[in-house]
Amino acid sequence: MSDTGGVREVKSAARTVELLELLAARGDRPARLQELADELEVPRSSMYALLQTLISRGWVRTDITGSLYGIGIHALLTGTSYLDSDPRVRVVRPYLDEASEALGETIHMGRLDGRDVAYLATRESHEYLRTISRVGRRLPAHAGALGKALLAERPDGDLPEGPYESLTPRTHTTRESLAADLAEVRVRGYSVDREEGVTGIVGFGFALRYDSPAQDAISCSVPVARLSAGHEERIVAVMRETRAKIEATVPGGAGGSGSVHWRR
Repeated sequence: MSDTGGVREVKSAARTVELLELLAARGDRPARLQELADELEVPRSSMYALLQTLISRGWVRTDITGSLYGIGIHALLTGTSYLDSDPRVRVVRPYLDEASEALGETIHMGRLDGRDVAYLATRESHEYLRTISRVGRRLPAHAGALGKALLAERPDGDLPEGPYESLTPRTHTTRESLAADLAEVRVRGYSVDREEGVTGIVGFGFALRYDSPAQDAISCSVPVARLSAGHEERIVAVMRETRAKIEATVPGGAGGSGSVHWRR
């Protein structure tokens, strides 16, 4: 049993969280009882009882046959509450609107979560509309502008050993390759993702340094077909200005007097 901060992990609670995370990661691929039991190494009877409890509470849903399971609506409600209650997200949103209006491109805010970046806010370009919102979704930190901007705020010794997951032919898959890129990010002051996370999309990422090391970042995504040298220069200028405004508004990550100082 693992130990966190001197407190022993509660096995039943850990198993519940692992199940919800597994179902969430599967997205639109529902799972069968045996699959879940095998994946989490839990007896079939125990998994069935846990699923039924979570179904009754709205955290898991099942199909009309009762044989397929997926994440439930209460996961959405809890995630929305997280975004609504976060003072930093509230402060950053208007600046995302401003940057998107100025550039005509898609602007994101993300937060580092382990080896991934979770998308907390997005303002979509009117020129390039995604069919699925990124808010609430995750991307490996090594494979995008947001993540690389945040990894560059940390020593290379914190990078995990490779190989890393490849999302496109341009994704960094080795520790050495990623470290070399992060060295350039530190010199440049922002990250560049040239089709490393999504083919056909270039991203520019800027860490928000109201934490040390930074936990949040903003980025601008633009289709390769619309990225000229002049447009890239303007993107960098606008995003630098946007970062400066946000950091001036949220000194020390306080989010205003009386705000709770969350760890993450």
